[in-house]
Amino acid sequence: MNFKTIVALSVASIALTACYPSGGPRPRPLPPVNQGPAIDGAWVDPNGIVSTFQAGSFSTRTTDTSQLLASGTYTQVSDRLVEINMTSLVRNTQQKVNCALVTPNQLNCTSDSGAQFSLARRG
Repeated sequence: MNFKTIVALSVASIALTACYPSGGPRPRPLPPVNQGPAIDGAWVDPNGIVSTFQAGSFSTRTTDTSQLLASGTYTQVSDRLVEINMTSLVRNTQQKVNCALVTPNQLNCTSDSGAQFSLARRG
């Protein structure tokens, strides 16, 4: 190798080194934090009954006395569909309810008996 080739390779090597940050490899971006299902929290129906979704548990209470009306579990089937299995303490019956998250603040639900209702995010 002649002197000009060595100098050219050295300059190219220095130029490439300048493109990389010093101090080792770049840190990888952190994955997004799982904040739980989009429906977790309190929801209210037009009659003022409050339903709470929290970590797979579901409950419905009156607003005036906080009397438990129904309880059960829920599964977030997809980012827009929720399946609720609940027991009505008022009627002593079990029901399956499917709810669609139509906006971040509205759930449209249909029970297995065909009853339809909407819930609005509270707070």
